[in-house]
Amino acid sequence: MRGMSKGRIWILLCLLLLTGRGMMLLTGRGLSSEEETKFKIDGKVIELDESNFDSAISSFDYILVDFYAPWCGHCKRLAPQLDEAAPILAKLKEPIVIAKVDADKYSRLASKQEIDAFPTLKIFMHGIPTEYYGPRKAELLVRYLKKFVAPDVSILNSDAEVSDFVENAGTFFPLFIGFGLDESVMSNLALKYKKKAWFAVAKDFSEDTMVLYDFDKVPALVALQPSYNEHNIFYGPFDEEFLEEFIKQNFLPLSVPINQDTLNLLKDDKRKIVLAIVEDETEEKSQKLVTTLKAAASANRDLVFCYVGIKQFADFADTFEANKKSKLPKMVVWDGNENYLTVIGSESIDEEDQGSQISRFLEGYREGRTEQKKNSW
Repeated sequence: MRGMSKGRIWILLCLLLLTGRGMMLLTGRGLSSEEETKFKIDGKVIELDESNFDSAISSFDYILVDFYAPWCGHCKRLAPQLDEAAPILAKLKEPIVIAKVDADKYSRLASKQEIDAFPTLKIFMHGIPTEYYGPRKAELLVRYLKKFVAPDVSILNSDAEVSDFVENAGTFFPLFIGFGLDESVMSNLALKYKKKAWFAVAKDFSEDTMVLYDFDKVPALVALQPSYNEHNIFYGPFDEEFLEEFIKQNFLPLSVPINQDTLNLLKDDKRKIVLAIVEDETEEKSQKLVTTLKAAASANRDLVFCYVGIKQFADFADTFEANKKSKLPKMVVWDGNENYLTVIGSESIDEEDQGSQISRFLEGYREGRTEQKKNSW
């Protein structure tokens, strides 16, 4: 360092100390070959424990972690699906790594991650965890997880690209496609709700596509619910406040069947839940009621409309004092937690003219003619 001032030498030393390479030079120690390959993306499921968990989470932008117990039957069935999905996800442009933790053995780590059931899957995106509620078959799991590394807003330049986007998105998330909208209109909300939906703008499309998605002018934002064969159209105004309200209202279908998966989705929705409890949701008369609920939902977007069959989910229905001996369909308004309301005089509805009966139920709820009760779900 002959010819350099003491000031420059000091600056160089400081820079070296701020880098891993500088520490290696100063201490004479580099990464061991074991450390260099410890978290190699090779398409295999990585085993984590309390000694390397934090390091793994910080090493990858996207990592799906399976918290399992060796004695758990569901865990044993899930393991080969993760083994099959791991090499496919590792080859993505932005790879997703799969890891697993024996949460029974490393209970302190499991407790820190708030694991209370097996298996529990969490995806860590840039270190931030989100519980995974998607499918668990390898092929569907891969399709679901691709959502997390997709562009915030996809740009579609033809009818074919619109069709491919809808097909490749699958059926697990709602889709929002802005026809004739500029990307900048949707970019902030697409980033904010990336975990909940697919977003795209279509720059070029034909009248055939307009007919297919049932809009007659542009700009238009089309919301699709592939699992429920539903769609809604928004023609503006496209100020972010109104746009966000439309998007939030369309994360769920107009009438939501209650099951474990949809209960998880409802946790994120702050609206009160109008719940119809029927004996068997697959019966024709129940499906007729569902159609009526959808019409009511369209006119009352400040509420979520749901239904559940005692045959399909008896334990859940029982928490609302509904069973096969009850007068059905039973109607309640649930807060999503431990409180629900019955409407005095509209505790149940008959098969005839259900639309009018639901209107009276909603009127009674809004006017406060209710009785509050507790449920234990």
